[in-house]
Amino acid sequence: MTAPDKARPRANRRHHHHVYVVELADPVWNETSFRRANPEHRLGMPFVYVGMTGLDPDLRFDRHKAGIQANRFVFTYGLRLLPALYAVYNPMPYEAAREMEVELAIGLREAGYGVWQA
Repeated sequence: MTAPDKARPRANRRHHHHVYVVELADPVWNETSFRRANPEHRLGMPFVYVGMTGLDPDLRFDRHKAGIQANRFVFTYGLRLLPALYAVYNPMPYEAAREMEVELAIGLREAGYGVWQA
């Protein structure tokens, strides 16, 4: 174990998963599968992708845009991360991130956002 590892409490080392939200460009609405997943979308509300990762959200977004393990909507329509919608939750353990990804997507959809969550 290296000195920096000893300085960090054991529980915090496991809390390295994140949820994240990517704003998608308006043309995503032209995708049939996206429209079908969002029958309650309110006009004027943003389109977003909600995901979870063991990486830093900035790095994960860059990987999506580079086509590395990319969601097709983020690859094609991803504009930017929206940390105001997720930063308060991060970091967290893996299971918490899995649950929060779903809960965050549901909450945003209920608020009228167009949401894709893989």
